[in-house]
Amino acid sequence: MASLGGNMSPLDLGTKTIFAGIAFAAIGGVCFSRLFPQSSSKSDESEGSPGLLKAFLLFFYSCFIKPHGGDKKGTQQDALESFYKKQAGAYDATRKVLLQGREDMLALSAAQLKAKAQARREAGARENTRRLWVDVGGGTGWNIEAMSAHVNVPDFFSSVYLVDFSPSLCEVARKRFQRLGWTNVKVICEDARKFRLEDHENDLPGGNITPLQTPALSYFSQKRPEHGVADLVTMSYSLSMMPDFHSVIDSLSSLLSPDGVLGVVDFYVQSQTDFAFRNFTAGLANRHVNWFSRTFWRAWFDIDRVGLEAARRDYLEYKFGTILGVNARNRTLGRIPYYIWIGCHKKPFSASALPHEIIEKIDALATESPLLYPVNQRDALTRAIENSAPEMRSKAFMTAIQNLNANLPLPSFFYQNHHWRIYYDDQLQKHRQFNDEYIYAFTWEDSRVDERLLKLGPDDVVLAITSAGDNILSYAMQSPARIHAVDLNPSQNHLLELKVASYCALPYEDFWRLFGDGKHPDFRSLLVSKLSPHLSSRAFQYWLQNVHVFANTGGYGLYDTGGSRHAIRVFRWLTRIFGIVAATQEFLSTRTLNEQREVWRSRIRPALLSQLLCNVVVSQESFLWSALGVPKNQLAMIEADHAQSAAVKGPKPTAKNTRSHAILRYMIDTLDPVAEQTHVATDNPYYHVCMTANFTPRCHPDYLSKAAHARLSRPGALDGLRIHTDELNEVISRITPGTLTVAVIMDSMDWFDPAPPAAAAAAQICKLNRALREGGRVLLRSSALRPWYVAEFEARGFTGKRVGARENGACIDRVNMYASCWILTKTENLPPPTPTPELDQPGLGAVTSFSL
Repeated sequence: MASLGGNMSPLDLGTKTIFAGIAFAAIGGVCFSRLFPQSSSKSDESEGSPGLLKAFLLFFYSCFIKPHGGDKKGTQQDALESFYKKQAGAYDATRKVLLQGREDMLALSAAQLKAKAQARREAGARENTRRLWVDVGGGTGWNIEAMSAHVNVPDFFSSVYLVDFSPSLCEVARKRFQRLGWTNVKVICEDARKFRLEDHENDLPGGNITPLQTPALSYFSQKRPEHGVADLVTMSYSLSMMPDFHSVIDSLSSLLSPDGVLGVVDFYVQSQTDFAFRNFTAGLANRHVNWFSRTFWRAWFDIDRVGLEAARRDYLEYKFGTILGVNARNRTLGRIPYYIWIGCHKKPFSASALPHEIIEKIDALATESPLLYPVNQRDALTRAIENSAPEMRSKAFMTAIQNLNANLPLPSFFYQNHHWRIYYDDQLQKHRQFNDEYIYAFTWEDSRVDERLLKLGPDDVVLAITSAGDNILSYAMQSPARIHAVDLNPSQNHLLELKVASYCALPYEDFWRLFGDGKHPDFRSLLVSKLSPHLSSRAFQYWLQNVHVFANTGGYGLYDTGGSRHAIRVFRWLTRIFGIVAATQEFLSTRTLNEQREVWRSRIRPALLSQLLCNVVVSQESFLWSALGVPKNQLAMIEADHAQSAAVKGPKPTAKNTRSHAILRYMIDTLDPVAEQTHVATDNPYYHVCMTANFTPRCHPDYLSKAAHARLSRPGALDGLRIHTDELNEVISRITPGTLTVAVIMDSMDWFDPAPPAAAAAAQICKLNRALREGGRVLLRSSALRPWYVAEFEARGFTGKRVGARENGACIDRVNMYASCWILTKTENLPPPTPTPELDQPGLGAVTSFSL
């Protein structure tokens, strides 16, 4: 698209010719193959649009051969005309393959606008009937017509302004909208730096300036406002053509409304060293461009005065806040790098709160600040502990203060429509160690048993490990006051975010296809057009790069992904090797538990629970970790329990105290009770999904029911959710003392080293004691019947009670993966801890003013 072109001296004809030869080989074949077979009609040519072959030749000549320095006037507009005049009618026909990402930018922008309108309706605010869009460098108007795929442009927008500096392209745009009959679209042929909505919208402050006052007198009498009234401002492949891009980007602030959306798509090249330490970008996924590509594409586009230097995008991200970002490659034409960026004003605008009040509120939600609660009347010791502790501040708060004091935008998490996801630094090694892969695609915790044991109420504040998020959503169905979901692996939290966003944006049918069937052929379209306003930029980028998880119709879908897929594939492999595929299908089609037991005992169990299989595959430490998530300390607990069992100490001389025998015994104790006591086809979704890679309408987790969707898709139903990407210890350390009522830590204590003095486990127990209210509970499961760390809990203010044990063939829940289940109840407060440097940071805890 055109706007302010460069004023650079043209390259000599010889150099252009060399590049033209390369261009013909690289681009010509693609354009011919895609365009030439589709013969143009005579009616198109009669309207001024050349035939497709002629259009390509005009494009080729104008871009790679014809000098375009303009005539002797030397003006910017003249330089643009020399480039576009001949090819204006052929512009759209020749740019479809080259200018990729435009449709996605428009879809993302429209989705943001619709989500904001929906939020206003849900809040009872007056509907915005006046909606303005300014397309800067809009060229022929292709963007505006393409937006009709997402909204009804004449009805959705009261006014649309196409601003471009090329008279030839503007003339094509006027004919386009005359043909469409869209009277709300106005084509303005003007320098983008000078465009003011006040000159065209009569009822805006400063409007109706007479020609005698414009532009000179109006410059001195009218100061451009801090913000404007446009709900949407877009730039499609025009920023890279603006030599004076700083002033153009500056001018956008006075166009964009406080709650407006800014959408940009353009070429770029950039090195990781340029942006590696910036926390205010949308994320770094696929952003780095290697040296060869950077050098080649900058030189290539420099021929046509298209600037790919990093400063353009950098300044855009500095000047505005980032909502979403995409770094992509045009795979059709040599992997040209391009980006899509959705942003908003850098300064958080709010009618009811100042910027620092917004940040304080988000921080309070992340740390359970006492500011959220009325004055408590708890015992004196509890109040003394809270008063003696340093002020709790989240890492997100500290990062926000550092950015504001440096006049930088806030991290993109602060500009999201929802504040579920708490800021984290995705470049830290502790997050990158997972290689952008989640381990669990579904959660191995029985939500039915959790509900019975915990009985959550409206006053409960829950902290739980995320895993795949299924358990978090089950807790949300019980409507506690707050849920803190914690996971060190960013991808596990991306999966939870996707599920939460799907509740907000999708009808039950689409929700079921995603997480019931595990597949949806239109996932990418749903992600861009419906889910994107409800996702953080990190989560959106992750799922855009992993569309195949749901859209691969030939595969098994979601539940054949993640680290746990290895165990599921081993099971599938075994059914083929041992010829029990039919037996597995029969197992899942049984109508009664007795029928299921018969199939299990006679046909499946002999193959699955064989000593050979255990020796060769299952007992291998690498398999236990990568497929089942069993760390070495937990494995040691399994072996220790086995060494004390009757199988080893009993009278049978053949029993052996080896890892292989310990794992086999553990498998038997796990699977036999499940097959004997739970009907997998109708009431055990955890094993059903392992066998089929999907759920069914009669066998699925609670969060997939229609009732759950109806409940959690209500406005505000998930406002109490906070998603932390960090170690459990780090999150607990920043929770205000005495505010948690429940902590669900799964089997995480099994990971600690029991060797004296077991300092890490003791430290976490002390932090749990400090964060929990008196009477608060810790729910955990363990691979051991009597885990060593229960004594550590009891020595630090807790009373332990085993509420489930896998003894004598008992099945403690439908998963039955763990040997025991425990509830540890806080009965006394520990003495106040000594302040640590990481939490006791003078100056940050009492910040009352911000530099904006």
